[in-house]
Amino acid sequence: MSLSTVLPKNPFDINASEAYAKWRERKLTDYPENIEDLIVEVRDPRALTSSEHKAILHRCQKANMAIYASQCGSDPDKDIPRLIGNQFGMFHLDSNLLAEEDGITKLAVSEASERQLYIPYTNRPIKWHTDGYYNPESRQIRGMLLHCVSSAIEGGENALMDQEMVYLLMRDANPDLVRAFMQPDAMTIPARMEEDKIARAAETGPVFSTHPVTGDLHMRYTARTRSIEWKNNSVTLAAVSFIEQLLSSDSNYIFRGMLEPGMGLICNNVLHDRSSFSDSPVHPRVLYRARYYDRISATSLSDTFPDT
Repeated sequence: MSLSTVLPKNPFDINASEAYAKWRERKLTDYPENIEDLIVEVRDPRALTSSEHKAILHRCQKANMAIYASQCGSDPDKDIPRLIGNQFGMFHLDSNLLAEEDGITKLAVSEASERQLYIPYTNRPIKWHTDGYYNPESRQIRGMLLHCVSSAIEGGENALMDQEMVYLLMRDANPDLVRAFMQPDAMTIPARMEEDKIARAAETGPVFSTHPVTGDLHMRYTARTRSIEWKNNSVTLAAVSFIEQLLSSDSNYIFRGMLEPGMGLICNNVLHDRSSFSDSPVHPRVLYRARYYDRISATSLSDTFPDT
């Protein structure tokens, strides 16, 4: 069954030109111009006031992300990301390989040999990606939180880009590129092997997809050149080239900044990267990461684009 059969007015249906035009106009109206437009000052993210919640939600509805700046400082309480997630309808955590028992991951430079194999536990740069791009379809990461406990003494900045803006710019440039990225075999993440055994099976799927019920746009992407296989045809490779050029540009739709202690990112798994950093032996860089199978509540198409 095609998406157009289920949701005939879904703007992410490549054949729904009129719905897309209406959505595009609404998306671009009052879109944030810089990272400061995404920031909301809050007292305590564990218990947001009504106005704080509304301000964060408004930014997430427009740009799929918001940044809160709280008075928590370097408080190491892991309930901070959990409780702010709960306030936005995110409860179902992805207990990935190196997450703690509570499903929330402490991101810091690690001396443990197992963790050193994974870039988030080093001070090396991380290329553009969406979280969980290697997850199977049944465990797609739709929401994500980062909370800063301690920042690096130098570096560690993030760049952020709304996946819907990537879709919009690509569709405007050439709808065939979007069609290629929506193919079910567009991108394959090869199996991960450990001691000659399969630790994680290969995952093949689209870059852009839509939720079968709500129609919301989902994106799985990594800028890695290793451990990834793109469908080998000209239009898919052209789409790969397009997004690589976009993400390396000075686009007004790319927001750059660094989370300081007490600050956090809440988002619908937007594209992001991280620069390399220098750590302090006394106060090392520490962030908490929570990955959810849930989107931020009240940010679906029916909330942001009620014509669907």
